[in-house]
Amino acid sequence: MTVSAFCSVSLAPPLVLVCIDLAASMHNAILGASHFAVNILSAEQEAISRRFSRLDEHHRFDGLGYAPGVSGAALLDDALAHIECRRVAQHRAGDHTIVIGEVEAATAHAEQPLLYYRGGYAQIDR
Repeated sequence: MTVSAFCSVSLAPPLVLVCIDLAASMHNAILGASHFAVNILSAEQEAISRRFSRLDEHHRFDGLGYAPGVSGAALLDDALAHIECRRVAQHRAGDHTIVIGEVEAATAHAEQPLLYYRGGYAQIDR
C-alpha cells in the first residue's frame, strides 16, 4: 500500500516513519507485524504505485515479482531501494497511524526515482 508520508526520524538508532491510512486494507496487517519493508519505486514503476495506492486492493501482489527480505517482508523486484524495518512504535494521528521502524537492512540502485508531487507523478530534469 502506498503511504501518505515517509521520512527519516533518527540516525542513531536509524529510524524511519510511515503514515498508514486507517481505511487501508493492509493497515491492521502492518500493525500486527513485527517487521515491514519500504519499497522505493523507480520512475518506470508508476503502474505499481497506482496499484498499491488503492485502499481496497486485496490482490496487489498478483503478477508482481518480489522476494522476502531478511525479515521476511516483501521486497519488490526492480525497486529503486528497499528499507527493511523492525516495528518499534505506532501512534494514532487523525485518520492515520504513524508507524516507526528501526532500519535493519537497506539496498539502493542508481536509477531515477518515481516522484509524486502536487497530486501527480513527476520527473526530475537534469
